[in-house]
Amino acid sequence: MRRRSLAVAMGAAALLAACGKESAPAGASPGAASTPVSLEAIASGARGFNVGSTMSTRVIYVFFDPQCPHCAALWEASRPLKSQARFVWIPVGLINEKSVSQGAFILNAPDPVAAMDQHEQSLRGNQGGISAMGVADAQKDVVKKNTELMTRFGFGGVPTVVAKHAQSGQIVTLEGSMPTAMLAQRLGLSAPG
Repeated sequence: MRRRSLAVAMGAAALLAACGKESAPAGASPGAASTPVSLEAIASGARGFNVGSTMSTRVIYVFFDPQCPHCAALWEASRPLKSQARFVWIPVGLINEKSVSQGAFILNAPDPVAAMDQHEQSLRGNQGGISAMGVADAQKDVVKKNTELMTRFGFGGVPTVVAKHAQSGQIVTLEGSMPTAMLAQRLGLSAPG
């Protein structure tokens, strides 16, 4: 029984570690940005889906991997803040090929927010997420391009948030999940009451 618990704990730790970092290409050091972080480059080069106030001029980009439990936690933590900004969720594939297929499926769903909710519910139920059968290679290529853009900035972990601070106007980059109040504070948003 103790060995089984240890094996389960080691497996969970391996999955969580996979959310954090991707293997760096040969000759590159992890986290070394070859391209400066640019909101304009993300807006023009990445494809994601909108959550929150679609008319908001305040845009928060979130690179996420559908297989990452930290991304699922940030998905929930960001919900109370969606009236203050437009969150653009950008699927990437860092963990495995299933990440790419599921990201493409969510991105191309008629209602990506509902698909993401369904996916997260399936993950919480230990069912592996939504079935992404029949996803076209062209749709998967979009997720692969999102991944390339993210890693070009030197980000190796998910979730990664990129936005302008609501008060200072400075570019903010956050890697990892955090509770709603901390996310609001780091982005310069009002903490939910």
